[in-house]
Amino acid sequence: MTFTYIFLFLLILSTLTEIYLSIRQNASALKNQNVVPSDFKKIVKPKDHKKAALYTSAKAKINILGFIAQGVFLYLLTLGGLINYINELALQFFDNEILQGVVLIFSVIILSSIIEAPLGLIKTFVIDEKFGFNKMTLSLYLSDLVKQSLVSIIIMLPVIFIALWIFGNLGDYWWFWLWIFLSIFNVTMLAIYPLYIAPIFNKFKPMEDKKLKAKIEQLLKKCGFESDGLFVMNGSLRSTHGNAYFTGFGKAKRIVFFDTLLEKLSPNEILAVLAHELGHFAHNHVKKRIVFLFVLSFVGLYFLDLLKSNDWFYLGLGVESQTNAIALLLFFLISPLFLFFVRPFMAHYSRKNEYEADAYACKFTPAKDLKESLIKLYRDNASTLTPDKLYSNFYDSHPPAMARIKALVTK
Repeated sequence: MTFTYIFLFLLILSTLTEIYLSIRQNASALKNQNVVPSDFKKIVKPKDHKKAALYTSAKAKINILGFIAQGVFLYLLTLGGLINYINELALQFFDNEILQGVVLIFSVIILSSIIEAPLGLIKTFVIDEKFGFNKMTLSLYLSDLVKQSLVSIIIMLPVIFIALWIFGNLGDYWWFWLWIFLSIFNVTMLAIYPLYIAPIFNKFKPMEDKKLKAKIEQLLKKCGFESDGLFVMNGSLRSTHGNAYFTGFGKAKRIVFFDTLLEKLSPNEILAVLAHELGHFAHNHVKKRIVFLFVLSFVGLYFLDLLKSNDWFYLGLGVESQTNAIALLLFFLISPLFLFFVRPFMAHYSRKNEYEADAYACKFTPAKDLKESLIKLYRDNASTLTPDKLYSNFYDSHPPAMARIKALVTK
């Protein structure tokens, strides 16, 4: 019962904390909706600032519903007996323990997706539609859903099967071999995603603007960055939001721009955004994050090995059977609760990385170009300029707009 009480305490505390922070975010955005911060007055109009506040408010409210749904679902899975029920059904239809486990884990994944689907529909077709961001049709949404489901089945079912086989057949050090397998799988996915999976959902064309391409290649040369090519993605197919990102490893790295980003920014501002992204590679932020996740999974799987033989681990979460699949499923379900209050520290580290990337960008492009590009992106993406400080410290991977712009002013 002690573990049950700890689980319930963390579940309630984390859910109430998320709701409280969303309420604060909503209040901060609405409170400041009529006054544009001084650093943004030249570019951000009062109506755009108010739009961002209302958009932030709408997202905060839907997030609250999401937090409640997630909390209730986790309770129903564990102490509510849903895992027991699904496991009993799997036992009736399959004799093989690994197949039973695959059915159990994948069933929970499907149920989680079903619960999240209504909120996703509301965000896309109600909130984003209302604020002019959505360009997705219902037919495209359903097409994406079918594709995502097929990709998940093709990829996840074999991974779950292999993970359970390792768990049950490789002795006392199963957790180490499972860690090796999952690490290799994650690195492989990072490598193949841009080449084989991303094109299933979007079209990627080589950049055709020769002048901009020449400027970008010149910047890459200055930064000592080798790329496999510059590509433009049809992000406008689904949304008006703009973005840019890197994918791949080594010389096979690709630079991808959303077509919406290229439409909104000037060539010099695009270079500044790219220089910022190059800053992440120059400081090895991506590699450090991957290493951190590998270390975290290593420690986590080791602790799972210590937990899996203890009755209280299962009974404390309302689960009657003790199988490898249930141990793995329970561990991944409750781990976020025990790591919940680590999130602010991870967010702080991520914001520190953003400042470093900004500073790097200012070495190769004028600070004013990065400043202007960020202001435009905040404006066009309806990102609030006045987030709640506590909410931002807890969640935001990027610094608040005003803090980031002030840092650039000093460059």
